[in-house]
Amino acid sequence: QVQLVESGGGLVQAGGSLRLSCAASGRTFSDSAMGWFRQPPGKEREFVAAMDWSGAIVYSADSVKGRFTISRDNAKSTLYLQMNSLKPDDTAVYYCAAREDSTTSIRTYHYKYWGQGTQVTVSS
Repeated sequence: QVQLVESGGGLVQAGGSLRLSCAASGRTFSDSAMGWFRQPPGKEREFVAAMDWSGAIVYSADSVKGRFTISRDNAKSTLYLQMNSLKPDDTAVYYCAAREDSTTSIRTYHYKYWGQGTQVTVSS
């Protein structure tokens, strides 16, 4: 079993920055590929960014490339998402997710464990 707890969401003006954190426990964090997903109001959950166990293989959605950076600290069992140049379209609940596999994936159904989500609201 894996527990994931996100933090760092909030209200920010367009052009601003936020850093999300996801603290993991219950399974060897360094064995798991991890990802960030988001669910905008009234829409389905969508992929944001993901990385493999080592951090060497990283995928990002086209909508966030050049603005968002995913990273991980295996010693702290923590996943991060640095979000810069935020836009109103980035408004969503952001979820951290973990696979029972070390390889990267952009598919929601490949992730077994999910956090409770953290709200990010970007005002114009």
